[in-house]
Formats: sequence, structure tokens, C-alpha cells
Amino acid sequence: MQSVFTGPVYVVRDNIDTDQIIPAEYLNLVPTIAEEYEKLGSYALCGLPDGLYPQRFVAAGKLDSDYPIVVAGRNFGCGSSREHAPIAMGSAGARIVLAESFARIFFRNCVATGELYPCESLDRLCDVLKTGAVVTVDLNASTVTVANTGKKYSFKPLGDVRPVVDAGGLFNFARQTGMISK
Repeated sequence: MQSVFTGPVYVVRDNIDTDQIIPAEYLNLVPTIAEEYEKLGSYALCGLPDGLYPQRFVAAGKLDSDYPIVVAGRNFGCGSSREHAPIAMGSAGARIVLAESFARIFFRNCVATGELYPCESLDRLCDVLKTGAVVTVDLNASTVTVANTGKKYSFKPLGDVRPVVDAGGLFNFARQTGMISK
């Protein structure tokens, strides 16, 4: 499994809710249908206010984001329990969300779907980094290294969550470990 991710970050602030991650009007897209899964990614984080986030996570007319890593403040993924939120971000190409804290249901949905590694930063990275900054996230070392400065930051180890996300979600993990039959 991949343990090191390098790329530009997309930076958001506190209390980004699931309506901002994927507005309700797109919940009719069914993630288990390949074309709809792909389309879902084009709407990831489109509910963010333009005035605060003029640079979009997914550019207009595109299906994928240029940002494999999202950096957030406190309470990322608050709001409803929609599993479409981490699925949309994963479909857009995000692999990691580094946040000060997560809404518990969003954190669990990241793990259950296997779409994103939800990493809880020990520092307020949304005050340190700007959208487009390039970082390297090392899941084994639980570190984030900023490319242009070499400065390292830490996040809480993923622990028992990691193998589930590595496997691609709860059902894949259960199949791989023999908890359920294939």
C-alpha cells in the first residue's frame, strides 16, 4: 500500500460541513455506478462559498481535482451523515484530509468507504499553508513535510483505521481478513 503522498494542498477553514463538501442536489448520484461515481467527484467541495474560496477544488468542466491533499481546520465534515461526502472527494482524486479535528461521522465514513485517510493534525495547518503549497505526507511516520521550507509537522497515527482504508473500506477489509466470505 502507498504510504507517502506528495502534492499540492487545498486549504479550507473550520466547520466545513457535508453540504459544502457535496450539496444535497447531487445526492441522487449513485456512487456504485461508475459514471455517476466519476461525476460525483466533479462536484466535490462545490458548496464552499465563492467569496471565501475563489479557487475551486475541482475546476469548472473537470472531473478531477489538482489537489490530492485537503488541509482543514476544526470540525471538518460536520453536518449530516452522508457518505457521499468522502466518496465525492475520493472520486475527485483526494487521498488525504489533514484536519485539526473531524466530525466523528465523517471520520467514520472516510474509513468505511476507504476513500480518504482522515489524518488529525497536531498543528493548525490551515493557518500555515496556502492552497497550492506542495507537501509530502508520510502515513508511516505520521508527518507532513512542506516542500519549499522542509518544515515538518505531525499528525496522530491512524492506528487500526489505516488497514481498513488501505483495503479500500470496511467490506474489502472484512473480505481480505476472512471476516466475511468473498
